[in-house]
Amino acid sequence: MENQVSSPGSFNVRVYGALINEKKQVLVSDEYIRGNYYTKFPGGGLEIGEGTRDCLKREFKEEMDLEVEIGEHLYTTDFYQVSAFNPAHQIVSIYYYAKALEEIKVPLRIKEFDFDEQQMEVYNKTRMTETFRFIDWNDFSADSVTLPIDKIVAGLLKEKFQ
Repeated sequence: MENQVSSPGSFNVRVYGALINEKKQVLVSDEYIRGNYYTKFPGGGLEIGEGTRDCLKREFKEEMDLEVEIGEHLYTTDFYQVSAFNPAHQIVSIYYYAKALEEIKVPLRIKEFDFDEQQMEVYNKTRMTETFRFIDWNDFSADSVTLPIDKIVAGLLKEKFQ
């Protein structure tokens, strides 16, 4: 009989959107979380009872007040990735193409991590805040994003749309 290993951890399922606008720019979220800076694709955590596409629609609505259409599946994590925030969690990330169904209303930044006073007030209360910006296609690469799984997806996007 094989030894069974019990794990105290759990899975953390994340759902992200690759939104590329008509100017061929990629939307990213610049986040300041617990003293660390991250640039990533927009999205967030799957909630119990929620489908992955509904999760992504909800995340865009909550974070950007933006209605989106969720397109084809782009990538699902196919390797072990420990959470940067909780070493007992394994991250499974699912990526879809996303299309804005309306004009973006939130302020878009030009520089990375360009948080305004209100966003810093949120950070001081919650230890996390975010802002959004587009990166021109020619400037976008795996180096544009921070997280290991996002880097793979950035590379896939660049390959697909050379």
